[in-house]
Amino acid sequence: MNKVLPYTASFTLLLSACTPYTSSSYSEQKMATDSVIKVQRQALANNTQGKGFGPQSPRDIDNKNGSNTVIFGQAPASTQMNLCNIHFHKNAEHKAKDFSVFAGNGDGKGHQSGYKFSGTLSKNELKPVSQKMCPSKYGALSSGDTIEVHYVYSTADVKPGKTLGACLSDSIKNPQLRVETQVYVLVNDNKALDFTSLTKFETRNGYQQAINIPTNTGNPVQYTGSTTGPGYNEKASPFQVSWSVRPKVAKVNIETVGKWCKGNVFGEDHAHGVRNLVKNPALLSQMK
Repeated sequence: MNKVLPYTASFTLLLSACTPYTSSSYSEQKMATDSVIKVQRQALANNTQGKGFGPQSPRDIDNKNGSNTVIFGQAPASTQMNLCNIHFHKNAEHKAKDFSVFAGNGDGKGHQSGYKFSGTLSKNELKPVSQKMCPSKYGALSSGDTIEVHYVYSTADVKPGKTLGACLSDSIKNPQLRVETQVYVLVNDNKALDFTSLTKFETRNGYQQAINIPTNTGNPVQYTGSTTGPGYNEKASPFQVSWSVRPKVAKVNIETVGKWCKGNVFGEDHAHGVRNLVKNPALLSQMK
């Protein structure tokens, strides 16, 4: 596990986006009403108005409108950065035509919310698997589920590791960050993509690289935003991120996702929750 760095004030904020909600068991959590989500959105607006926060994420990538005036430079291409972390969220945090079916408000803490694959799957692809895949107190993954995978890159001289802390170093406390994003739908099909292969990485031209991110899922939508996760439903993320979100969904063999969760260098064993989709134009960058 990577050493926790001493400059923990901002580091803790960065990690909070992916920290599970643990006040009680998931089964005891009531599903949030529309009014709960409305209160969260209003709190986010109140806590950011006039305070200079930059553009936020996630967003509807089919909607280019935004009026946030904070501008920062796009991070370099991922080929000129180091892969530092891979993790995934159950249901897509972002929204696009291919993943536009709203999963519902969930528990108000990021679980069972987000967006699902909007296409159709065969009965065989939806056939339940015999084992629980990536189980946690929030439930396991099932055939037909949607996940959004974040391949996180950093300009710091780092290697792939656990949590977003792997993207920071003692020598560069404020590296540029880029997230290459791919949404997958889980199918019961051994001919579908292998998640172990999709998350494979190696050194290329001196940089740590994920070498098998799909290249046939549309031109990535580029925009400036922030870190995500339900920890930022009512407050803004102060971390600047360059996003590359692929607009098309790819099918992945659910069995291979379950295998990956049983052991990987990133210490990931379950899906993370999602942040409410950011809709407030004042918190969104203008996309080209």
